[in-house]
Amino acid sequence: MSDCLFCKIIEGSIPSDQVYEDEWVYAFKDIHPKAPTHVLVIPKLHVSTLADVRDSAWLGELMQRVNHVANDVLQLEAGYRVVINVREGGGQVVFHLHVHILGGKKLEF
Repeated sequence: MSDCLFCKIIEGSIPSDQVYEDEWVYAFKDIHPKAPTHVLVIPKLHVSTLADVRDSAWLGELMQRVNHVANDVLQLEAGYRVVINVREGGGQVVFHLHVHILGGKKLEF
């Protein structure tokens, strides 16, 4: 989508602090981190929100990438939190499905 912030980040027209990329996802550091480690994993296929996903296999592929980034790339052995905000009422600000990985300290609820 031409007006999507995350699509522009994926294509490289908006800079980001990339931590991982493959054929499915692009991962980069959040510009407003809520934890010492705060990375966003975004699928390269534009899907507006989790509520729009109709393919569980596709979602499984996305979550496997999230697992890989958290464990193998970021090496968050002590643990981490995974968050997906859905729609405005759920705190979603950018309407391109994205997964937050938060870690680097003990996270309280």
